Amino acid sequence: MPAPAARPLESRKTTDASPATVVLLSGGLDSAVLLAHEAAQAPVLPLYVASGLAWEALEREMLGRLLTHWPSPSVLPLHVVDVPVADVYPPAHWALTGHPPAYDTPDDDVYLIGRNVLLLGKAAVVAARQRATRIVLGPLAGNPFPDARPAFFLAMATALSLGLDHALLIEAPFLTWQKCDVIRLGVALGVDFACTLSCMNPVATASPDVLPAAHCGLCSKCRERRDAFADAGVTDPTTYAHASPR
Repeated sequence: MPAPAARPLESRKTTDASPATVVLLSGGLDSAVLLAHEAAQAPVLPLYVASGLAWEALEREMLGRLLTHWPSPSVLPLHVVDVPVADVYPPAHWALTGHPPAYDTPDDDVYLIGRNVLLLGKAAVVAARQRATRIVLGPLAGNPFPDARPAFFLAMATALSLGLDHALLIEAPFLTWQKCDVIRLGVALGVDFACTLSCMNPVATASPDVLPAAHCGLCSKCRERRDAFADAGVTDPTTYAHASPR
């Protein structure tokens, strides 16, 4: 799938306080590139949804570092909402305990049931209050989960538009892309990959003034990240706490 034309992050300055789009932003590689891509086209509101997952404290710190010097004036201040999952996931769930599946496990092993259902409900309320007309999120090609399919996004957008009396589109612009394609676009857009975090068990660093977290290097998300930089032919700037198991 051809990548959208990359435009400089500073190319569009806006004086309109109302964003056109809400970008679900985790601080991971994919959502950071998605934010840059959307901000090059129209004002955007980055939205972080806190759910009480084990990695969120370090993820939030890294996200703050990423946004501190974000070069686009089209990106509004980060909006944070809470959607806790401790009351719907069992206490021993790996995402709550911080013990993710191992390096070579398949995607099915890291499925967070209902993740996008929960994210989009709250995001839609934020969008309606902000008069935004789109919500975008960053699943990629090969995502096997039922709440990352076009039919789901269409049905969810229809239901939320009716329930809020506010017309909304829900889109996943990278749904036909591989992670290496996203990396190449991020390079063109000037995304600082060193400040993104794609890890289910990040490690606090000894020098938080440099970067607050390192990737564990041992989970399947770290594997995907390493492989994608290699496939993209781009130097991986990531700090890994542990060498790859293979």
